[in-house]
Amino acid sequence: MKDKELVILAYSGGLDTSVAIPWLKENYNAEVITVTADLGQDSVDKNLEEKALKSGALRSYIIDGRETFINEFVWPSLRASAIYEGQYPLATALGRPLIARYLVEIALKEGGTAIAHGCTGKGNDQVRLDVGVSTLAPQLSIIAPAREWNMDREQEIEYGEKRGLELPVTRKNLYSVDENIWGRSIESGPLEDPWNEPPEEIYSWTCSISDAPQDPMYIEIDFDKGLPVALDGKSLSGIDLVKKLNFLAGSNGVGRIDHLENRLVGIKSREIYESPAAIVLHACHNALETMTLVKEQQRFKNFVSQQYADMIYNGLWYSSHRRDLDAYISSTQEYVTGKIRVKLFKGSCSVVGRSSPYALYDYELATYDESDKFDHSSAEGFIKLFGLPYKTQTIKQD
Repeated sequence: MKDKELVILAYSGGLDTSVAIPWLKENYNAEVITVTADLGQDSVDKNLEEKALKSGALRSYIIDGRETFINEFVWPSLRASAIYEGQYPLATALGRPLIARYLVEIALKEGGTAIAHGCTGKGNDQVRLDVGVSTLAPQLSIIAPAREWNMDREQEIEYGEKRGLELPVTRKNLYSVDENIWGRSIESGPLEDPWNEPPEEIYSWTCSISDAPQDPMYIEIDFDKGLPVALDGKSLSGIDLVKKLNFLAGSNGVGRIDHLENRLVGIKSREIYESPAAIVLHACHNALETMTLVKEQQRFKNFVSQQYADMIYNGLWYSSHRRDLDAYISSTQEYVTGKIRVKLFKGSCSVVGRSSPYALYDYELATYDESDKFDHSSAEGFIKLFGLPYKTQTIKQD
């Protein structure tokens, strides 16, 4: 008889990974060790380990990765201004490389031979986890049950019920949800028709605009070298600052995203996101950059930001390309220090105040009042030189 394979399973406690435990035991003659990364999602609780063991796992690890996630993944993406297709702050995509790292660490510790995950064959996460694992530990094989078993969600539920599993979904609630401290994604069910307005029931972190307060809320965020360090004058850890902003912005209806995005696997997908803190912090960070970077830096960094977002979305976090981009981004952030004032009101996040000790905005150069120190007399010569090529072209060619 073939020796049992020791499989390290990325376990969320959701439908796919719950069903995967008995499926791996039955189809791969495997012993299964589950790994759950706590990245700030509400679904991680004290019963998750017990649930994994009841489902047939040999052992179960729950790793508190919140601080690592914020410091090593979220903050670099914020400094890079990485937003996929101008809408998605990449919460799920940022979490996958850290999960891959934890899976590899446990596999090496336990002597595992394979990594498994619950990703389907048409999603992006399979790429992110497969590429991440194979980059970090090429000797490990990868098993993706949902790519193999050819079960739809109804069949998965039936499969799990027959084996006595405690499942997190019912036939009346077929939404697929993923979350961490940086954002929450919702898909499937009626959301798959892009004509349908998302029902209010799918939202958890944000209130509707109609239920948001009638008066605006003003907050101030301090940055040091591109990183947020304080909220309303109070220094906070990264975890506490993001959690607080998720609550404050979400309570004002800020943070909802309805995105028809281009998946890496070649299809368009309708995704709903809630990312209150991410939306606020990106708006503040970008506003501070306008104060402290020259035009050429801003415009070239916009190009780098798109590259960085694509790299995260495509699962290439552990590439040398990312390390190279980080070197440039780190240089741009040297003087991105200051304070931003934001108004939160009825679903909108508006930057209304900016200050920085390194601001390139000079009031005495910009003003039209008596404080004006701009040399108006130099403008005429500048304009003549600036327009000289076009004047010459008209004379010589027209």
